[in-house]
Amino acid sequence: MSEFILETQDLTKEFKGFTAVDSVRLQVQRGHIHALLGPNGAGKTTCFNLLTKFLTPTRGHIVFAGHDITGENSAQIARRGVIRSFQISAVFPHLTVLENVRIGLQRFTGTSFHFWKGLTGLQTLDAKVLALLELVDLRDMANLKAADLPYGRKRALEIATTMAMEPQLMLLDEPTQGMGHEDVDRVTALIKRVAEGRTVLMVEHNMKVVASIADRITVLARGAVLAEGDYATVSRHPAVLEAYMGTEATELQGAH
Repeated sequence: MSEFILETQDLTKEFKGFTAVDSVRLQVQRGHIHALLGPNGAGKTTCFNLLTKFLTPTRGHIVFAGHDITGENSAQIARRGVIRSFQISAVFPHLTVLENVRIGLQRFTGTSFHFWKGLTGLQTLDAKVLALLELVDLRDMANLKAADLPYGRKRALEIATTMAMEPQLMLLDEPTQGMGHEDVDRVTALIKRVAEGRTVLMVEHNMKVVASIADRITVLARGAVLAEGDYATVSRHPAVLEAYMGTEATELQGAH
């Protein structure tokens, strides 16, 4: 078994002459938190869209758990265990916190589409749901409507729902986007906790978050890999500092 759960070779996406992702070689090690970092327009989210087949690569290959998945569609890739959470919180606002996570678990029970059946069968999942909610500090909010949660807690709920689908690889797209310091710290600690024994690939803009939890970082600029390594290595890389000109470069150096 390869130490890398995900590998890309020459991954490229062109849009009418514009190259958004340029020959990216990515290797994500099993059990690690791997961050994709880069200034706005670097190609981070496009790269995520290629990995989950929301976009089709112009060329290159994607290998997951030893299987070439380049030709597979989004549903096939999700069934393999590549599960993505989105930049904008994606929960069912009028369902309770518990019901949101229970929907994620239903795919393993054969009741995924049995919304018209009684709740008795679904309630057998509740012990597992509550254990997941405990992990993300939402157990006390299980019966609240998702719409009533503060923004940071909605992101925690989204992570719990992602975990309910038992991902082999969790893709987190800007998990701390739009949060205040308190929520950022809470969600950072949460990601570290849920990543134990799992593999996480995350797009993140917050240097402090990346410095504190990422085992390995790939820095993109203009669609290409600029640098790779641990935080200490990439934060001192001259080309990375140049890409993060001005205040962002200061933040990059001071985040550890």
